Amino acid sequence: MTTTIEPPADAVAKDAHWAKTLERLRNRNRPTLTLRICDDQAAKDALVTAQYAERRIKETAERDPDSLESKKAVRTAAAEVKKAQAAVDEASIVLTFRALERTALAELKKQHPATEEQAEDGLEVNLDTFGPAIVAESSVDGLTIDDARTFLDTWSEAEAAALFQAAWDVQHETRLDLGKG
Repeated sequence: MTTTIEPPADAVAKDAHWAKTLERLRNRNRPTLTLRICDDQAAKDALVTAQYAERRIKETAERDPDSLESKKAVRTAAAEVKKAQAAVDEASIVLTFRALERTALAELKKQHPATEEQAEDGLEVNLDTFGPAIVAESSVDGLTIDDARTFLDTWSEAEAAALFQAAWDVQHETRLDLGKG
């Protein structure tokens, strides 16, 4: 049951739009992060090559900014980068992770306590069981715990670490700016 709390009168006096501000705060979406997986090395190499060529062409064009030929070369290079990026995007799998509510994350941690040995090493959770759980729970794409466990166990160490890290990092993503005094 949600109770409506009336904003303090002094807050309303300072900000006539407090109700809208409060509504916006209540309706914020939790942060999301994506993990892009591209197994097409040729597409990735073509993108890197196109980006390098574009940088070189731009450097050359900066030396003669009025040259129509240079301007055309820059446009052509940008089009090649766009085309190469589209090929990488087409070949890629994108996994999206959303931050859990803070209480849900705390509960998930409680469900996967560190073993005695892990606790001695300073770990708060059992990474063997927590890893698949956090990946599955934060997956927007519907990865199951079994999927996550399989990927974490069978992918290369670096890729498995990146999968876990994406699910973990989104839990600590902040979109706040504390500003200057």
